[in-house]
Amino acid sequence: MGLIGGAIGAGISAIGGIFGGISASKAMKKVKRNIEQQQKENQDWYDRRYNEDATQRADAQRMITMVNESIKKRNKQAAGAAAVMGGSEEAVAMAKEANNQALSDTTSQIVANAEQRKDNIEQQYLNRKADLNQQLNDLQMKKAQNTAQAIQGVTSAAQSIGNALPF
Repeated sequence: MGLIGGAIGAGISAIGGIFGGISASKAMKKVKRNIEQQQKENQDWYDRRYNEDATQRADAQRMITMVNESIKKRNKQAAGAAAVMGGSEEAVAMAKEANNQALSDTTSQIVANAEQRKDNIEQQYLNRKADLNQQLNDLQMKKAQNTAQAIQGVTSAAQSIGNALPF
């Protein structure tokens, strides 16, 4: 009865090792899918944020609107002063040119800030991508280790069964 009991115990051990390996493999597949979903979301975030038109952002639009309003006010003041004081059209034109330069400078600043923002977005994206890739690498290593342990467990159980049988 001892030999049969040892063989049954070894068989159950082998089945348990196989079942444990299958369960671990299913869990790892689920984790892998989750990481791959995070990678997709990271890529989508990057594509959306990196390719945004900086001049269409709310803060940029607000700044452009404020500058435009200021320019309109100053142009009216320059035209009014010229009409009242008898200024030349050249003076009004120079005031308008200076105001247009202010708008150009504002737009240039928005573009410069956008480049810095893009650099920050790219760095965040690359850091997150590297982190997710490392998680996938770690998962692959763990899967390989679990496979090796499962094979070792089945091999040990098979040896126990072989030792328990009276050949």
